[in-house]
Amino acid sequence: MRSRGRHRRRRRGRALRAFLTGTALALTAAATMISASQATVTAGPGALKPLTSSAALDRLTLREELQPQRSLDRLASAMGRPVGVDTVLADADRTLRDSADCTPAEREALPAEPTATRAYCWDADDTRTWQPGAVTTSGDADDDGHWGTHRVILSGWSRHGSLARIAFVDADDPARLSYTWVLLTVPVDGGRDYRALASTVTGMVWYQQKLLVTAGRAGAQALYVYDLRRIQRATADTPAVGRVRGGWSAHGYRYVMPAVGSYELTGGACTARADSGTPCVAGIGLDRSTAPDSLVAAEAGAAGGDRSTRLWRYSFDGARGGLLATGATGRADATQAYETKAGGTGGVLSYRSGWYLGGTADEPDGHGTLWRQDTRGARAAHCGSDGSRRCWAGRPRSLSYWAETGEVWSQSGRTLFALPLASIDRALG
Repeated sequence: MRSRGRHRRRRRGRALRAFLTGTALALTAAATMISASQATVTAGPGALKPLTSSAALDRLTLREELQPQRSLDRLASAMGRPVGVDTVLADADRTLRDSADCTPAEREALPAEPTATRAYCWDADDTRTWQPGAVTTSGDADDDGHWGTHRVILSGWSRHGSLARIAFVDADDPARLSYTWVLLTVPVDGGRDYRALASTVTGMVWYQQKLLVTAGRAGAQALYVYDLRRIQRATADTPAVGRVRGGWSAHGYRYVMPAVGSYELTGGACTARADSGTPCVAGIGLDRSTAPDSLVAAEAGAAGGDRSTRLWRYSFDGARGGLLATGATGRADATQAYETKAGGTGGVLSYRSGWYLGGTADEPDGHGTLWRQDTRGARAAHCGSDGSRRCWAGRPRSLSYWAETGEVWSQSGRTLFALPLASIDRALG
């Protein structure tokens, strides 16, 4: 989605990068303090161990299943003409608070080292009873950093594993981020109805026209695929989800996005208690430094555990509008895989030769550890007088690299934040 204004946007992007590198948020001291209970410096995870056997790679194979076109067309015909991202952003009716208006507790969720250069906080009433999930941006969707003329952030949230929604954030003005909600659903009955996506949203990647979302419950794992050109308007304002008397309901939200397909691991139900077998996916990320661009995934694992977890990647098919590369049988094979001792993964990013893994905190109000790992070793930032490695956000859900500005975006609790990848690399040494 490149436009004639691309070169002008690049100039603005360079100016924005210069501004970001020269300016840091004046965050409270609470964001940089690590409690004594977190001060223990533990041994690092060491180097990544390549997994090359066919048996190990076969366990990571995905099977693609796309919704029949007639089902999607039937739903669109019944609900009305689909809308796109521009229409949704034009309806943005909520705003995020700037860092100056965040509470001390919200600022404590930010990394201690390196510090965030931008931070925003979600409204407590708007997110109460909802669990924050992954973040992806138009910097993932297109290498020029824009979707059409807009800079966009997508933030995933779930409630009790029964509902999942996405905040579409208009990020054109860094001083005022506005947003509105879109409910995630799955078509049923051949496109005659839809149900809620009943899952947490631990991973999310926006690539070209598609949004890939992790979904898992009771051992079942899938990546659901959504099309950003197939967003539907709800026509009934009720708590229900699906077809109701008098129209279509999205739990009170104005927009609903039905899945257009899914990917499932071919090995069956996953388990988070074994070093082999089908992995439970904790997070996904985009890597534009490979050829072709690739989707990376991290296995779920307990923080501080002794069990190894896996990291792996799939290639995208650039000719399929955001879908993975598959063979004649509709299967996507892992092109690379590693084993890591960095457990508790709260976000994964691969860039060039390094893998960045956001480890979650052991305690609810603690900080996690961000590791940069490769086949030679692992590094983490140090902070505090005791040199603790627990310097990252406490409950990070994803890592999304916006190449146009050089920023990495994530969220922890009700706090959405960004910082330059260059500052992360400097802190890691």
